[in-house]
This record gives sequence, structure tokens and C-alpha cells, in this order.
Amino acid sequence: MRLLFRSCIPGGKKYVALIMNDANDKKLGNPGDKKSDNNAAADEKISQESRLIRPQTLKVAKASPEPDTLSNFSTCSTDLDENEIRRQLLADKWRQLFDKYDSEGFGEIPWDDFIEVLKTPDFIQAITPNKRDILLDRALERKTTAITFQDFVNIMSGKRSRSFKCAIHSRDGEVTSENDFHILYKEPPLFQKMVHLIAEEFLTEGRDRKYYADHYTCCPPPVFILFITILELGFFTYYTISTGDLSPLGTVPIDSVFIYRPDKRSEVWRFLFYMVLHAGWLHLIFNLLVQLLVGLPLEMVHGSLRIGVVYMAGVLAGSLGTSVIDSDVFLVGASGGVYALLAAHLANVLLNYNQMEFGIVRLLAIFVVASADVGFAVYNRYAGELVGAGPPVSYVAHLTGALAGLTIGLLVLKNFEQKLREQLMWWIALGVYAACTIFAVIYNVTSPSYTYAT
Repeated sequence: MRLLFRSCIPGGKKYVALIMNDANDKKLGNPGDKKSDNNAAADEKISQESRLIRPQTLKVAKASPEPDTLSNFSTCSTDLDENEIRRQLLADKWRQLFDKYDSEGFGEIPWDDFIEVLKTPDFIQAITPNKRDILLDRALERKTTAITFQDFVNIMSGKRSRSFKCAIHSRDGEVTSENDFHILYKEPPLFQKMVHLIAEEFLTEGRDRKYYADHYTCCPPPVFILFITILELGFFTYYTISTGDLSPLGTVPIDSVFIYRPDKRSEVWRFLFYMVLHAGWLHLIFNLLVQLLVGLPLEMVHGSLRIGVVYMAGVLAGSLGTSVIDSDVFLVGASGGVYALLAAHLANVLLNYNQMEFGIVRLLAIFVVASADVGFAVYNRYAGELVGAGPPVSYVAHLTGALAGLTIGLLVLKNFEQKLREQLMWWIALGVYAACTIFAVIYNVTSPSYTYAT
């Protein structure tokens, strides 16, 4: 008996399998078949070769390709052998990188060590962010104790995921080989890109970034910063239309019931509501830009309540600090709250700059922007007084607001993994802010009122 089997192996070549029995060594086929002498000789040769192997042994011999009408079998890829060679070359490339951090030489790296390895410059430069996210996700699953070199190569080459998706889509004709895998890639939506960018900029731990990017749904929405921004813009528009002054520095509305005045300290609402007034559109634009670019992402990460506490603490610290340090000046603007947000973000970057990409660059950028604004405020404070441009406006709120952000930021912003050192800093921050606030309140209650000559 002669049995033919069709199969597909790399290269698309067809093979014929012959199963031989000792009982049928002499002549195979139907006794009624008429064969030529050449065919009979070929059968005899096959029979002789079959005696060299044990019965029921499968012998494989090459045969000519079968006609297309005999098979409708379609393979996912006709050049898988070339892809396998390509994977071997990649494996050699990744071997050097993997062995560099495999200190024991066992061909595996514990997950805790591997998470730190992902942050090294070598891995950041050699591996794309998407692959690093996949490796980090695998590390956080902890299905095993360590990652082996083979697992690492499989992830880097996309062997498992590509083969699976290729098999799924081969029937519908969407892909015909693994070389068409890029067709399956779908561009993430704009919202997902924005969330991923915010996670990279405002979170330092890889685990927190991954969790935030996967679970954030913008519900509840970040309403505090948007509300404060619209409120400040509305008040500025109203006073600008009333006075008709559109100059960059503008006119300070000293008659407003919201402005902080040293002779109106008994009207306690002024210590907070001075934030809705601004001295010119240049002052307003800077505060609104920082609120939206820094405050809004922080609110998306930490929530409206926490960011609201930090912002209002900065506003209160600005007026209380001005009443003590620069007690004979007026105060307008949301700089206290803005600098509280900026300082809270600065503290986060400062404590974790070595774990963040371009950490030094971020620190320098924040310092340059903040220093320029404070310098401009100091100039207006004393230059305006010299030329008689109206009542001086304090710059102290920038500094005391920043101090509030450094302290309150550590108190109320989410701390995903609190260590003993961070707990100690928490209590120190609480003590500093509480002491400064109590002292400023007592000073304003006990000190005589200041009379401003209009």
C-alpha cells in the first residue's frame, strides 16, 4: 500500500510520505495495474531501501509539486524561513544588551532588577517606548520570578503576537505574511495620546504611569482650573471695558471691593478674592498660561479637590505673606496660586529628576520662566513707585505662594508609594505651613491698621 500525504513546510515545498510494511516489500499497487518497465524498476528500488528501516517507519522523500487543483491550503507566510533568520540576528543583537545586566550569567534577570534596568540609558536608547511599556507591563504581572533571555527576545521580535494576529487575519485576506503586520497597527486616538503624554510628564513611577494611562477616563472632568480661568478672564474683561485701559501693564483697580489693601485688612474676603484682579493683560496672560499648561494636567492626575486646596493655599499665603513682609502695598493677581502649582510640580521634578527623561532640562526651564516673572514683578514694584505710576503692587505673593506649593503640595498631592523619608518630609511640610500661617494671622490681628493716603 502506498499512502501520499501533503504538507507545507518553510519554502512551500511539497513532500510525499511512504509507509512500508515488510509484508508488502515486493510489489505495491493494484494487481490489475499495468506498469512500464521503468516504473517497475523504481518500485523495486524503493522496496530495497525500505528493508533498511524497521516496519511502520515513516520515510519522507521529495516529490514534484502537486497541481494547484489538489490543494486549497494557504500558508500565512511563504518566507517564514527568512523571518526566522532575521529573528536569530536580532537575538544576537539583544544578547549583548541582556548579558550586560545579567550579572549572574544564568540567562535571566529578576523582575525587580529588570524594572530598574528599563530606566538605564542603554535600554532607553536601544528599545522603543512601546516595547518598554510592554516589558514593564510584563514585569508588573509577575507571573514568574524573572525574565529569561528567550522571553526578552520573543517580546522584542514580536514573535508571538505577530504570529497570532497573522493567523487570525490570514483567512480574511487582510494580511498574507508577517511582513504585512504593520497593516494591523492602529493609531491611538488623540485623547489617549494626550493622557499618555501627561502621565510621562507629571508621574515619575512607571507603574503609576501605566495605571493612569490605562484607567483615566476624564470622569469627573477637571473643572476647578477651567472655572478659575474663566472667572479671572471675566473680571479682567469687565474692568478693562470699564476703564478703557488696554495697555500691557494696565491700571490697578484700587477701588474694587476685591483688591487687597493694607488699610482694609479687616475685610477678610480680600485675602482670597484679590486673585480675580490683574494689573494688565500681560500679567493675566502669564497666569492663565501657567494655570492651563501646569495646573490642568496636575488636576487631571490628582483631582480637582487636591489641586483646589494647593491653589487656594497659595493665594492665601500670598496675601498673608505680603501683609507681613511688604505691608504697605496693594495686591492683585493669581500669582500666589499659580506659583503654588508651579512649585508643587517643581518639587516633583526636583525629587525625581534622575528618573525622568530630560529632568535637568525641565528644572532649568521652570527656573528660567519663574525667575523672569519674579524679576519683572520686582521691577514693577520699585520702578512704578519711583515714576509715580500709582500704588505699588507686591511681588512677595510669588515667593510665599511658591512656599505654599512646596509644603501643601507634599501634604495633599497623591503619594503612590510613601516611604519613611517621605513621611518625615510630610510632617515637616505640615509644621512649616501651619507655623507660617498662624504667625501671619496673629500679626494681622494684633498690628495697627495701615492708612493709605489716596
